[in-house]
Amino acid sequence: MNLHLLRIFYTVAVKGSFSRAAEQLYISQPAVSNAVQKLEHQLDLPLIERSAGAVKRRKGLQLTTNGQVLFDHARGIFALEKAAIDDIHARVGLKRGRLVIGASTTIAGYWLPPYIAKFVRQHPDIDIQVVVGNTQSISRQLLDCQIDIGLVEGTVEDDRIASRKWQDDNLTVVEPVTKALGKNSDPDRQKNISVWILREHGSGTREVAEQIWHHENIKPDKTIIMGSNEAIANAVVHGIGRAVLPWVIVKELVAAGRIRPVRSSHPALFTRPLFELKYHGRPLPPTVKAFEALLR
Repeated sequence: MNLHLLRIFYTVAVKGSFSRAAEQLYISQPAVSNAVQKLEHQLDLPLIERSAGAVKRRKGLQLTTNGQVLFDHARGIFALEKAAIDDIHARVGLKRGRLVIGASTTIAGYWLPPYIAKFVRQHPDIDIQVVVGNTQSISRQLLDCQIDIGLVEGTVEDDRIASRKWQDDNLTVVEPVTKALGKNSDPDRQKNISVWILREHGSGTREVAEQIWHHENIKPDKTIIMGSNEAIANAVVHGIGRAVLPWVIVKELVAAGRIRPVRSSHPALFTRPLFELKYHGRPLPPTVKAFEALLR
């Protein structure tokens, strides 16, 4: 198999289009299209779905069943290639190399910085990049070998990903200080007609919020979606509604009297594990091993 053609096909699948793959590889779009066609001819298998009205996926491009199988193999091949390159670079006393960490928003903003600071002090010549996203996004990028290690707030159900509990994170339900229940109001009724502010689907914080709704029999009258926990906390401060948020984010707001916590009959739900994710079976370069040692 021509690995040059395979790399071009893999880039097309990852980028979701021939034009974006051409930009990534610094070659022309016709050259990309021609390379994919050559690979299909060599294998005698269609790899890209070109039928009219095909359902789009992977950012606008759909692989055939055979194409998806080849893509999975290619991902493993180039993951091994990247690991080999990183390993060679990092063997020179960790004086060269790159570490790409994927982290959920709360972890990236609050839990991760002390570990990065310690790593930088020990290995000042290693380039570090932190990619921020929700649990679903980080898992996908780990499988696409765009990141080396993931730290997330939600559960991951994928046999290709090795998941290890890292530490616990406390959460709480908070509401505006201006929210008042009438003297004769039913608290259950009040909580069911509340406005709740949520993270997007795929977020570990949203996953916990939905669990709390189930156990507390909460049926929100209205929900509002926001893309970051900080934005949600600020929305609660301004009286928009209730939210489930990590305590590390809201503790100063609570102490300042700008928002207040809501009592729950299921406090155990308010502690969630944080997870370390690795691509199962992928060799770890020394840079990742050195960073992982700091997490333990």
